[in-house]
This record gives sequence, structure tokens and C-alpha cells, in this order.
Amino acid sequence: MNKPLMKEMHTFGEQETCNQSSPSKKPTPPKPQNAITIAVSSRALFNMDREQDIYEQQGMEDYLKYQIQHEIEPFAPGPAFPFIKAVEAVNTRLRELYPDSEELFDVVLMTSNHAHVGLRLINSINHYQLFIERFCMTGGNSLIGYLKAYHANLYLSADSLKVREAIEEGIAAATVFSPGKITEVPETQLRVAFDGDAVLFSDESERIYKAHGLDKFFEHEKAHENKPLDHGPLKGFLEALGKLQQKFYAKGQRLDCPIRTYLVTARSAASSGTRALKTLRSWGLETDEALFLAGAPKGPMLEKIRPHIFFDDQMFHVEGAAELGTVAAHVPYGIAQKVQSKTARDVKKDIL
Repeated sequence: MNKPLMKEMHTFGEQETCNQSSPSKKPTPPKPQNAITIAVSSRALFNMDREQDIYEQQGMEDYLKYQIQHEIEPFAPGPAFPFIKAVEAVNTRLRELYPDSEELFDVVLMTSNHAHVGLRLINSINHYQLFIERFCMTGGNSLIGYLKAYHANLYLSADSLKVREAIEEGIAAATVFSPGKITEVPETQLRVAFDGDAVLFSDESERIYKAHGLDKFFEHEKAHENKPLDHGPLKGFLEALGKLQQKFYAKGQRLDCPIRTYLVTARSAASSGTRALKTLRSWGLETDEALFLAGAPKGPMLEKIRPHIFFDDQMFHVEGAAELGTVAAHVPYGIAQKVQSKTARDVKKDIL
């Protein structure tokens, strides 16, 4: 069975050992209704390729036995690990500025794993000194009800089937892929890059392009440039990031804000960029940077940005970004999904 993409990040975070000094008192997790909740699967957070192979080739009982036998060995970091570390760095800054506020990120480990695997996951989280206090281990049952109960603002998983299920239920979600090479990313500034159509925006314009071609697309966008696009699946997550940015701006820290957002779109600036920017403005949202690539590959530009994660609805953009070192996440939403071929990961159920 093919792995998501390229190789896993075996060396990221090796300097993060449990020998580092830890704070005397951990902060209290915020209430879910007040927090920006990021649900992350065990295999998005950690590299569990070896364990997944055992499950697929030898079955559940050997898989559980292996996990118990190796439960004191921490997992290597997975593709979402740098993103979660950067999220925690933002929380540290927020707590310094607003000690009594619960408007923080709250990370929940959300996995279909059996509870027997819990000890190894806890040991791994403690090894890297991650602040993840909330676990949800469903033993193979659907995660949807739990994602809704936690008011999840974003769900990251290595399993495309679970992500599709979440998207269909109106939950912002993406399948995370590992990059083809390790890229150093900032430790103190969270960088999040978004595609526009079918990610932040609806797929209305993309449907015109797929059905009628580029010229009709340009005509449509010009005729409707003052009509905001409908929202896409990740609009709410950008909105949540924007609210946290405003908390830093209110303290005079716009230039030193630990969150930076990017719009990275294949749209052309002059021909179709106006509608995208006016849509964001109509929502009261903005991105720190907007890159209109006019159909050029996104990977080289993302290589310069070095985001912790990049969201796109089309797999060839995800693959192109991953090949050049970006942690890319596929959002299975919109018309593009009907023309993309099924991958091997869609065929076989993944327990992780």
C-alpha cells in the first residue's frame, strides 16, 4: 500500500527531549466552547508507519501487542508535529498577554486507536513536552460525534476517509501529507497558507472553469467581482486565526504577531484576484500576504514562505508542495474531487 507522500520527518524535534526543564505548573486547558479546538489524529501528529504496516499485514492483535511491547519508546514526529508546536508557542504568548483569557488553542488527540495504545501516546507527548491533555480514543468507532462535542475548529488526519466524513458533516478537515524533504520552519511564529477556491471560498468559480474553460471563468469573475463568494470549509478556521491576531494587535504587536496567514492561489491578480480580495473584505477577514500565481506551480513559492501547513483542494498542488518540503493538507471539497482519481488510501480503511 502506498504511503501518503514521500518520507516521514524522522529527525524533526530530536532536540525536544524529556531532559529539558519543564514548568513547575501546567496551565489549565481552556473550556472547549471558549477555545479554538484543533483535533489531530495520532498518525498525523506522530510517525506510525511501522505500526500501520503491522496492522495491515499481521492484524489487530499483533498490532496491539507491538504497541504494548514498545510503549516506553516515543514515536518520531509526524507531519502535523511542527504545526502543533507552533500552536503551543502562540498559546504561550497569549497567556503572557491575557493571563485570564480562555481564547486559546486547545489541541485534542482524536484517534480511532484502541485504548491499549494510549500509554505509548502519552509517553510520546510527555517526551516532546507537548501540552495535550484531552484524548479521545474511539476503538474504531466514528469520530464525528466527538469532533462535534469538542466544537472542533479543525481536524487533521492521515486518513482521507475520516477527513471526507468530517467535511460532509460540515467540519473543517484535511488529510495531512509528509513532505519529501525536511524544511526548517519557525518555532515562534505560526504560518498557515490557504488556497482560495474550494478551501476558503466555495467552488462556485471552479465549477465555471471546469465546465466552460479559462476565458468563461475570467468573464464570470469580472461580471461578479462585487458579489462575494460563498464560504468554503476552512473559512471558519481563518476567521478563528484572525480573532487571535486581533488580540496581539490590540497590544501593539501587529509587527511581532506570532500568527501569519497567506492566500496562495492559482488565480491571476488582474483577471480574477479582485473578487477573492473583496470576498475576504466582505467577511471582515484578511490574510497577511496574498500570492496570485496565475497558474504557476505553488511549491516553489511555498518553499520560500515555509508555512507549518498549506491547505489545498487539489492533489497535484498538495503533491507539488510536499515534494519541495512543505507539509501539505488536502481538503476534499468541491468539484475538483469528482475529477481526481481515487488513491490507494481511499480503498483500504485506516484505523489510525
